[in-house]
Amino acid sequence: MAVTDEAISKIKQMIVSGELRPGDRLPREADLAGRLGLSRSSMREAVKALALINVLDVRQGDGTYVTSLEPGLLLDAVSFVAEFHSDDSVLHFLQVRRILEPAATALAAERMTDGDIAELREILEALAAEPTIDDLVANDLRFHGRIAAGSGNPVLCSLLDSLSGPTKRARVWRGLTQESAVEATHTQHRAIYEAIASRRPDVAHAWATVHVAGVEEWLKRAL
Repeated sequence: MAVTDEAISKIKQMIVSGELRPGDRLPREADLAGRLGLSRSSMREAVKALALINVLDVRQGDGTYVTSLEPGLLLDAVSFVAEFHSDDSVLHFLQVRRILEPAATALAAERMTDGDIAELREILEALAAEPTIDDLVANDLRFHGRIAAGSGNPVLCSLLDSLSGPTKRARVWRGLTQESAVEATHTQHRAIYEAIASRRPDVAHAWATVHVAGVEEWLKRAL
């Protein structure tokens, strides 16, 4: 194991074991390196690496702290990596979304409050009768983002949010090239909303699957 990897592993173990908790300040670099039997240079590189993935927060003139370790914060790194994709790899992202989105939608049908559902309806009805492609995609992202948040699962919500970037281009492309895309999107959104509003998770799951699978099948043909 490379010395930097070893340093990362040891700091990680301190966090996993509870020795370091969210918000805690790390001991001084020299003290921590000596305690773990590592060089200061390897410790410094480990801290930099863990800061890049939002596990540690380096505050100049103050010290290094463990972050909140909230799922959304940690999964920012997934969003960053997801942006480095080619057009054909979007299919892989859509396949993952087809697995996760229906699950989130089913949970939303069980867990969203009446106020949440009213907000989802407002998003649905905010779309103009003849929207531009940009408006359609923006509304689509808001609609699905609200459902993901309504699942009550912050990890699932963060994962779906990380998939929004890579699949946004496909949504725009579909809207520009497929004649029925606007109508199909609006019809399926309404069906998803009605399933959630009527507290039918199985129907919500089915419509969400149809919705994402439609984009996936279109992209397969387009590529």
